[in-house]
Amino acid sequence: MKTETTRPQMKITYSTMSADQMTELHRALDGAIESVKSSFGRSYSMYAGGRELRAASEFDDVSPIDTRIVLGKFQKGTRDDVKQAIEAARAAYPAWSNRPWQERATLVRRVADAIRDNRWELSALMGYEAGKNRLECVGDVEEAADLMAYYCDEMEKHGGFTQKMGTLSPAEENTSVMRPFGVWAVISPFNFPLALAAGPSGGALVAGNTVVFKPASDTPLLGEKLYEMTVAAGLPAGVFNFVTGGGGTVGQELIDNPAIEGIVFTGSKEVGMHLMRDNATRPIPRPLIIEMGGKNPALVMKSADLDKATDGVMRSAFGAQGQKCSACSRVYLQKDVRAQFVEMLVEKTKKIKVGNPLDKDVWLGPVINEAAVKTYESAVARAKADGGKILVGGNRLKGGIFDHGWFVEPTIIDGLPKNHALFSEELFVPITVLTDVTSLDEAIELANRTEYGLTAGIFSEDDNEIQRFFDSIQAGVTYANRRAGATTGAWPGINPFGGWKASGSTGRGTGGPHYVQQFMREQSRVRIR
Repeated sequence: MKTETTRPQMKITYSTMSADQMTELHRALDGAIESVKSSFGRSYSMYAGGRELRAASEFDDVSPIDTRIVLGKFQKGTRDDVKQAIEAARAAYPAWSNRPWQERATLVRRVADAIRDNRWELSALMGYEAGKNRLECVGDVEEAADLMAYYCDEMEKHGGFTQKMGTLSPAEENTSVMRPFGVWAVISPFNFPLALAAGPSGGALVAGNTVVFKPASDTPLLGEKLYEMTVAAGLPAGVFNFVTGGGGTVGQELIDNPAIEGIVFTGSKEVGMHLMRDNATRPIPRPLIIEMGGKNPALVMKSADLDKATDGVMRSAFGAQGQKCSACSRVYLQKDVRAQFVEMLVEKTKKIKVGNPLDKDVWLGPVINEAAVKTYESAVARAKADGGKILVGGNRLKGGIFDHGWFVEPTIIDGLPKNHALFSEELFVPITVLTDVTSLDEAIELANRTEYGLTAGIFSEDDNEIQRFFDSIQAGVTYANRRAGATTGAWPGINPFGGWKASGSTGRGTGGPHYVQQFMREQSRVRIR
């Protein structure tokens, strides 16, 4: 990967791009989609302290668009491989943590610059590897760069988080200093394979920690590219280390090893709760930054602009194939507008083009793997068995390109009891369920009736209703009347992204003003003159 730091970096916010910029985006992606094919099938190493690590066996990274395409071969790392990476991170920690925070920020910003310099290649590879459409891939890449840069900005804004305190006498000098912990494990998910790897890694690094990074086994290629960019940006050997392999070996060693002094994990509630239970039994507890998903509601009131509401629900429910922690997976409709809303939403959903997401006119690509298809098919079968009505979708797609990938239809389900499991279980597939309510109070009560609390949205033209929603909803990220996404679309430095209840462990959002401090601990320094 290349990196350039001598010129200003162009930033893309694809939701506000002009027509000319969009044309340029597609032209650049057309070239990248073709050019990256020459790299397919390559064997990739792990890295500890800048040294290559090779395991006894490898696994194939295949495209969910067409599983005959092998994007790369990655190492089935062992516990010993992880131990070597942790030791390298420990060895690099003293020099990195003692380096002035300004120098650390400069190097992390160079990684952000490298991400932007390689945006087209990274976006194309992400399309092949994660199955997201073109604009979703560009958005992931841009968010990755913005997260890293924003955390550097926060360090700068707060002077490295060193603050003079009050005194009890003229002879006393008191200072609060935030200091890094040590070695952090960053365990990233498949759905945002760059943003949710670069973001937490950037926060940990600029704070003075070193990192051992494990990507999801479905998307290791984007993780390896992030490692390449840290090298190109000049991070010292051992500051950022890269391991691949199964959760039961590589992942478990990151959890078990006492030299890991903090963990960032984005994934399932099951694994997140396992991490917290494990933490409670350790002789020295360590910080955990855990995001565990959501079951995100949209509330549509009788005063709502239904065109805006149906756009917002459709985009949030089915964007990235519903494989977002923030996906709108349930909708509560006031009875007065129920029939019209459902008609409009079904009509818009039927127009969604499903296919190869690398094609510029395709909006919905494949789900990530066979397990996701089985989750989808099981949910549809349960809905039918329990009296639900499939308003649109409900099928795995077959024929042509669909026979070699993991393609399913965007699906809307109606008619289930309000206490049905599909209103409370996170599925992570393109399914949303609908029901009606008589009032805002009932909608809020039902929306809060879940263990999750990540995102939520409302559509209403009544300011009092909107304020009641904000004050009563149990979610960390809330939206009112957002056409671009009823429950999705947070951006670094603009919308902090973090969950309440079982959706998150800290109550401090990614891309927000309180995130970087989580990678540090406070030391009170008292000096008597």
